[in-house]
Amino acid sequence: MKFQILYTKTASKDIQKLDRIVKSQIKKKIEIYIKNPLHYAKRLTDPRLGTYRWRIGNYRIVFDIDRENIIVLRIRHRRDVYK
Repeated sequence: MKFQILYTKTASKDIQKLDRIVKSQIKKKIEIYIKNPLHYAKRLTDPRLGTYRWRIGNYRIVFDIDRENIIVLRIRHRRDVYK
């Protein structure tokens, strides 16, 4: 099953701040990951941040899954994402 990606306002702002090359890499990986999102995901220990995360290079994508939707909460550099 292929999921639909939804971005929160915060995640949309995070994307706009990214370098063009990084943005392209992240979009390509997300297209691969949405086919089987939990296979590539790691469960987060702090549920206040989100339920899962993907690692794409030095960036982390924090997200939740709701039936057929993947709700992207944050896209940040690994040093900043958990602060």
